[in-house]
Amino acid sequence: MASESIETVKAYLDEQGVDYEAVEHEERFTAASEAQAAGIKPEDAAKDVILRDADRYMLAVIPASQRLDLAKARELLDASPSMRLATEAEISRDLARFAVGAIPPFGGLHGIPQAVDRRLLEHDRVLCSAGDHAHGVLVDPNEIVRIGEAKTGDLCED
Repeated sequence: MASESIETVKAYLDEQGVDYEAVEHEERFTAASEAQAAGIKPEDAAKDVILRDADRYMLAVIPASQRLDLAKARELLDASPSMRLATEAEISRDLARFAVGAIPPFGGLHGIPQAVDRRLLEHDRVLCSAGDHAHGVLVDPNEIVRIGEAKTGDLCED
């Protein structure tokens, strides 16, 4: 059964002219396990990391098989030295229409700036969270950059 979250994401992608494939899978709580449940390798899945810089949010999108380098994210997003990972409490309060841990990686949908790791751009399509823990969307990573007006660069730990 489709949730309100996946319907919101599909409507947004349709509105933005993005070609995508919705994927339903067993409920999972990490991007890597979501990919596995959908029959996709973790390196072919995107995970998003919600960041907080003073009173604003930012979004970093990286391969599910990698770890975010906060220093690289600060530099690429022109953030302050105090930028940090947003807490679950902040995310559930301020991005409440989506499940914590399943925030769709589309900055424009949330009205926040975003950066996308360059490694994702080597893929034709990547699996992304779609707002709940039982759905994802397969999209061209270049579309994530386009609709989010995202900066691109190296965001992952070496």
